[in-house]
Amino acid sequence: MADDTLLVVQDPDDPSRGTLRAAETVYRCALGRAGVVRVEAKREGDGATPAGRYRLREVYYRDDRLSLPPTGLPVQTLTEADGWCDDPADDAYNRPVRLPYGASTEALWRADGRYDVIVPLGYNDDPVVPGHGSAIFLHVAADDYAPTAGCVALALGDLLAVLAGVDYGSFIEIRPA
Repeated sequence: MADDTLLVVQDPDDPSRGTLRAAETVYRCALGRAGVVRVEAKREGDGATPAGRYRLREVYYRDDRLSLPPTGLPVQTLTEADGWCDDPADDAYNRPVRLPYGASTEALWRADGRYDVIVPLGYNDDPVVPGHGSAIFLHVAADDYAPTAGCVALALGDLLAVLAGVDYGSFIEIRPA
């Protein structure tokens, strides 16, 4: 593992939880409700977090709730019209889209705060394989670290601390227990 890689390791006692190590600091994190799976087994809607090493792409954040997060990644402000296509039959599958959109999407503007800061991971995006999973993000965890739909989630303060130490050359490595 390189110094610019965040390391996520699944908890052997609770597959939907784990730890994320950034430099010398270890943070608690939530994972997909189905735990961590091999990339070959990952499917759209399975609730699993894909094992592997992925580039951190960029940061999206809600400027009505937060200040610009310090980070070396490219940063974009979210709007109510931002979504992410999760329809494997659509040409925009696993890509950002503007809402309303004619295929199934996930709205990025959420009331629950989970997407106040999101970082798309370079999973299934180069090239996109329809049906192998979409919208795999690093994002804000629920207060109780409830399982995600396949993402890696951290407490807001922890996520902001992690983002301050990464740039476009950074990766996240996700390992099963």
